[in-house]
This record gives sequence, C-alpha cells and structure tokens, in this order.
Amino acid sequence: MDILQILLSESFWAASLRIATPLIFGVLGALLCEKSGVLNLGIEGIFAAGAMCGWMAVWLGAGLWGGVLIAALAGAFFGLIHGILTVPLGLSQHVSGLGVTLFATSLSYFTYRTALPNVSSPPRIEPFRALDIPLLSDLPFLGPVVFQQTALTMLALGLVGLVWYVLNRTALGVALQAVGDNPDSVDAQGLSVYGLRIGAVMAGSALMALGGAFLTMSAFDAFFFGMVNGRGWICIALVIFASWKPGKALLGALLFGAFDALQVRLQTEVGAMVPGQVFLMAPYVLSIFALVIAARKAEYPRALLTPWFKGQR
Repeated sequence: MDILQILLSESFWAASLRIATPLIFGVLGALLCEKSGVLNLGIEGIFAAGAMCGWMAVWLGAGLWGGVLIAALAGAFFGLIHGILTVPLGLSQHVSGLGVTLFATSLSYFTYRTALPNVSSPPRIEPFRALDIPLLSDLPFLGPVVFQQTALTMLALGLVGLVWYVLNRTALGVALQAVGDNPDSVDAQGLSVYGLRIGAVMAGSALMALGGAFLTMSAFDAFFFGMVNGRGWICIALVIFASWKPGKALLGALLFGAFDALQVRLQTEVGAMVPGQVFLMAPYVLSIFALVIAARKAEYPRALLTPWFKGQR
C-alpha cells in the first residue's frame, strides 16, 4: 500500500520528470546523431562540458539563458570534432566517441581547476526556478507534475515535439533519415552526405550539452566532479529502447526517472532492512530488462556505424 501511494502521488511523478529532464535532452541528441548514421559515444563528456560551461558562463555574468546558449555551443564544438573524425575521415565511431568523452571531461575539469584553483567548494549560482503558469499550474495532477517545473524541463518537452516534427514532416528530416539508411541515394539527389551527417552530430551534441547544463543550472546550483554519473551511457541505451523514435524516447526517459525516484523513496521506507546498494542499482537493472524487451523489435538505421566515402560503392 505504501508503494501504491507513492506511485499515485503528484510529488513522485514531478520528481520523475525532473530526474528525466537531462535524459530527455541526451536521448534526443543521441537520436539525431544515430538517425544520420553516426554513433556518438562522446555523450558522457559532452554532458560534463555542457554542465561546466553553462555554470561557468552564468557565474561570470552571462545570465541563465546565456549559459544555456554557451553550453549548447560547447556541445556543438565537440560534436564538430567527432563529426570531422568519423564522417569525412571515416575513423572508428567507437574510438572517436570515447576519445571525445575523455577529452571533453578532462578539459572541463582542467578549466574548472584553472579558473578556481584555490576554492574548496564551487561557487553557487542562482538557478532556474520552478514556473508558476497561470491556470495550467492549478490543474489537478498535471499542474504540479508538468506545469510547475523549471523552464529547462519545459524546453526539453517542447524539443520532443520539435524533433518529431522535423524528422517526420520536413524535407530536412527525410534527408536526415535517408542519410542514415542509404547515403548513396542522398548523394544521388545532389545533397551533401558529409554536411548532413556533421550537421546532425553538431545539433545532437548541442542537445546533449543542454542535458549537462540542466544539472548545474536547474537540478543543482554548482558544478561538481562526477555529477554526470553515467547519464550519457543511459541515453545511449534509451535510444535503442525508443527504436529511434522521439515519443518513445520521452517514455524511456520518464521510465528511468520513475525507477530512480522510486528507489529514493523506497530507501526511506525499508532502508533499514535492505542494503542501500540494492536500491541504487535497481533503476539500472530495471532499465536493462526494459531495454532487452524493447530492443528485440527495434529497427536501427541501416547505415549506422558505416563510413561513407564519395565515389565508393
């Protein structure tokens, strides 16, 4: 009965959406990259870079939305590096992605230590505050769960619809999906395979960085080492769970967020009887089971991980 009360409470689902927000940004970014045929394992490092750059920009006086923009530009920069290495140069997407993760993470920590060499705790910023939207915030259940979140959460939800629209209702989306399935056909139409893939990787990486920015500018109010805590890798798995569809990506992120929020509440209910590590690993174990079930029927982009060179068949 206690678990049922938790699952039916507004606070539980509000927390689930809050926990899911950085995953929504990340999984949408990974989805864009993979739809174009490029796996971006740099996501973990791009999360860290977005978190640090966004927070640092706000601390230096750029304002919250200025910090969001700086974080997105930082993500696009690392996406450009990954795109150049994997698309025209055709290097291993796995190796390049892991290299970007190591480079972006190390550069973020180095920049932090260089800018603040003598601080024992990071400076605090004024983060995004929860919105209070007239009428909508007063709706039963949906008001507290959806319409009393921060602006970045609302932005993440809006981007789900935008990405779906672009992929399914625009010529750009058709070309992007075609370049991930059959790049030769795109080239035959006179479109640039390199340009589409690199552009998709940069846009996707910018979204990934927004996931990191949410951590320092909304969920918390400072930058800490290790705060990304594997969220990037979870996003890579969620893309497969979502079958490369934005709507299912939102569902997968919310599912993981609910698992995570539930384990926090269960620790307070039965924490004395069960080791805490069991609760900490529960969201990941449940996500693995969900991934295994969903991935069996997933249809992945046929040119994913496959280098393409102009003039070669």
